[in-house]
Amino acid sequence: MKKLFIIIGLTGVILSMCAQSTQNPFYSEYDTPFGVPPFSEIEEQHYLPAFKSGIEQQDQEIKAITSSEEAPTFDNTIVAMERSGDLLTKVSNVFYNLTSAHTNDKMQEIAREVAPMLSAHRDNILLNADLFERVKAVYDGRESLDLTAEQNRLVEEYYKMFERGGANLNDADKQELREINERLSLLSVQFGENVLKENNRFEMVIDDQADLAGLPEGQINAAAEAAEERGHANKWVFTLHKPSLIPFLQYSEKRDLREKMLKAYINRGNHDDDLDNKDIAAEMAALRIERANLLGYPTHAHYILADNMAKEPKQVYELLDKLWTPALERAKDEADALQALIEEEGHDFQLQPWDWWYYAEKLKQQKYALDDEVLRPYFQLENVREGAFMVANKLYGITFEERTDIPKYHEDVKVYEVKESDGTHLGILYANYFPRESKRGGAWMNAFRSQRNLDEEVTPVIANVFNFSEPSGGKPALLTFEEVSTLFHEFGHGLHGLLSDVTYPMLAGTNVPRDFVELPSQVMENWAAEPAVMKQYAKHYETDEPIPNELIERIRQARHFNQGFGTVEYLAASYLDMDWHTLTEPTEQGVNEFEKESLDELGLIDEIVVRYRTPYFQHIFSHGYSAGYYSYIWAAVLDADAFQAFKETDLFDQETAGKFREYVLSAGGTDDPMKMYKRFRGQEPSIEPLLERRGLN
Repeated sequence: MKKLFIIIGLTGVILSMCAQSTQNPFYSEYDTPFGVPPFSEIEEQHYLPAFKSGIEQQDQEIKAITSSEEAPTFDNTIVAMERSGDLLTKVSNVFYNLTSAHTNDKMQEIAREVAPMLSAHRDNILLNADLFERVKAVYDGRESLDLTAEQNRLVEEYYKMFERGGANLNDADKQELREINERLSLLSVQFGENVLKENNRFEMVIDDQADLAGLPEGQINAAAEAAEERGHANKWVFTLHKPSLIPFLQYSEKRDLREKMLKAYINRGNHDDDLDNKDIAAEMAALRIERANLLGYPTHAHYILADNMAKEPKQVYELLDKLWTPALERAKDEADALQALIEEEGHDFQLQPWDWWYYAEKLKQQKYALDDEVLRPYFQLENVREGAFMVANKLYGITFEERTDIPKYHEDVKVYEVKESDGTHLGILYANYFPRESKRGGAWMNAFRSQRNLDEEVTPVIANVFNFSEPSGGKPALLTFEEVSTLFHEFGHGLHGLLSDVTYPMLAGTNVPRDFVELPSQVMENWAAEPAVMKQYAKHYETDEPIPNELIERIRQARHFNQGFGTVEYLAASYLDMDWHTLTEPTEQGVNEFEKESLDELGLIDEIVVRYRTPYFQHIFSHGYSAGYYSYIWAAVLDADAFQAFKETDLFDQETAGKFREYVLSAGGTDDPMKMYKRFRGQEPSIEPLLERRGLN
């Protein structure tokens, strides 16, 4: 994602690595179809030497730039930096993709060792006074250089990167900044490791079949298979991985077990043991304040948002506030309805968070005769994937062909060659669908190689990663409708990377402001729910019959169901993120106390738990979304408005699709995102389509 290794260019000539080149796959050009990584040849022992060599190589390339006696120009300074760091990018792209999707103890050990090295290397570049002097000279004279719009944007981004990276600080402050960055890099790695270990260490073993009451057959079969794999023969195991957790909360009739599962989930990183994340989160928040102050910003949020569409915290809070009040009122009404259902059943307990999912499913079944188990048979993974491919084909003319001759990093991974309508190779898409202990939770998109047209045309190699329910009990992988939306969402990110068409790697694909990057992904979700599209991919896994119109109508009628809950739990996390990062000094409260005060001030009702509690809020403490979790709702305003453009014409209107591809998907970060959006839409976005979509208007 954007600027993780922002100073590492993606092209350049690899320096000779002497005899090592025959031993380490990173030291030579990949001899594979389309130049994808040769995964079977890459061993753990190859990473650290390649990281060190990559750092040394880029150091030499930067030295060549700063030691030049020629006056600074766009080519000998800015473009030269874009060409630097090829080896470091090469190893980083493979390593960090795999530490997220297929890690182990050794990889995590390497990550801890590499983190401070990369932090120091980044600072060595951004705090290099001679290099900044050359960048500044190009920036100051850019208006007289006859640059293209993309080139001008590149110069501005480089200058801003150096300025925000501390180039204007004095020597003492530069040293302090280095120390802060190094410490933050280590803490971020540790935070993510702890959450992964917490996910994997919990298991609820059931040995009494009566405790399975209410659970669907597929869930029971999956739990039996999980128990067998974990050495609990003839029992059932449930874990904190979403395909196990969520159905249990939705269907288990055992209230005490639902409580056990949810409490285990919401207390990850909160056990005052070696995996506890509270002190890490507090220290990271404090260090971010120090860094922001050093760089001239009052808070970390001001520092982050200055580089995003929102620009300042006030804008974020104003958007959240517009949605919070109607969403909370809707959630309170939903809670009352669930409480009434509890009492109708003859119970006298008060609704609790571990009851919400269960009674919401019951109420949805009562009102709409609809639940996940009714829909699952129509959402076979392979069909849903083909549905997403079909939408992309109708919009942009591109095709997807599965390839079995291309290296992959795990047997579960599927590999597709993506082509333009005329058969021209466009890129490679890796799809990795199922959970495992070596993979972090959630779903995401990343790149093994980004697109660029500098010196030569280089096509992208993109990865989509998920954690969907696996095939079990003789049935194929059957998705919930939420998982269907997730597949379309991440595929939208994938299209952003695949359809990128820019010259310079720093501006390619998803290298856009954080609160703009979710637009291509979220807009794709709209097609998943359209009846005409659903008819194409939603087919019963046994009969191949399309989903009945009656079920589609029930889905439409239920589209606003539980939206108060979903919006409130998300917004609460967005507020919590902003509250952590608008602090002007470290909090003297404990983490749990700070979190409680933040949520109490909002008026979050007791029946709803914030989507991410601080000790496992990986988005903001290990995945780059600090002061940025709001971006999903910011982008939701954009995507609802953008999809309206298709609704006003046709779902697959070629002119509208062409504009979206040209001005959003292909353009990367080559211009201000609002300008790009207005080129596509002809106007700034309105919040009304979002309010209408969620039933909050």
